[in-house]
Amino acid sequence: MKQFTLKYTLFLLLILLTSCTTFFKKKTERVLARVDKEYLYESDLKGIIPAGTPAKDSLELTRNFVENWVRQKLMIRQAVSNLNKDQMDFTRQLEDYKNSLIIFAYENALVSQKLDTVIPDAEARNYYDANPQNFLLKENIIRLQYIKLPLNSSFFKQFKKLLTSDREEDRGQLEDLCTRGAIGYFLDDQRWLYFSEVAKQLPLRTDNPEEILKTNREVEIKDSVYQYLVRVKEVLLKETLAPFELEKQRIRDILLNKRKIELINRMQEDVYSKALQKNDFEIF
Repeated sequence: MKQFTLKYTLFLLLILLTSCTTFFKKKTERVLARVDKEYLYESDLKGIIPAGTPAKDSLELTRNFVENWVRQKLMIRQAVSNLNKDQMDFTRQLEDYKNSLIIFAYENALVSQKLDTVIPDAEARNYYDANPQNFLLKENIIRLQYIKLPLNSSFFKQFKKLLTSDREEDRGQLEDLCTRGAIGYFLDDQRWLYFSEVAKQLPLRTDNPEEILKTNREVEIKDSVYQYLVRVKEVLLKETLAPFELEKQRIRDILLNKRKIELINRMQEDVYSKALQKNDFEIF
């Protein structure tokens, strides 16, 4: 009897403590909004406003959060008052969602442990050669070198001489000179660039600038402030086959995704086959 009385007393104390905590919170903490008997408190915004956010932006974020909270609560109230018991039974949907998350987590763990992520160049090249229709260019690309100089640069002739040279020692001198006397430069002529990217750096004022670069391997351009030296190595126009080097990473991603799908499919079939052999399930 004493044990029962003690448990009952502790239970009442717990209820009283909870009620007092809620009452204390309501009395001392700033209330931001209310919908029926539900309250949004200032502490509920913890973590919503990133540290260092300016006061004006913090106020806007707070206003939006409170507004969305109110709208959500009102919509829930409206939905609950208009849906019947069966319509609000989400047991099956929740169970399906939970099962999907469990399977997804297991598949990700399996992929992390078992997937071979090494794609040899030969495998990537074979896929590229077998699927040329998948690698047609959607815009023009170019391999080039360019140097951006002040209009009155005293190094102009030296830059031009070194840029047009194919000697290895001249390439080294050119890079050193660029670090000292160029406003900007790009010297990696083995890398393919999209023409739209290059056009942002070079003032090509023409209706068809890619044709200028295609037919003129060495170009000099000036604007009101700078002069540019450009040496074009190769241009490929859209709708032609993209170079393997440009597509290599995308091909690796495609092949890795195929491996991932095949690994998951094998795992699913293996699970099914083993369960079938052990009579772990029956289909009636």
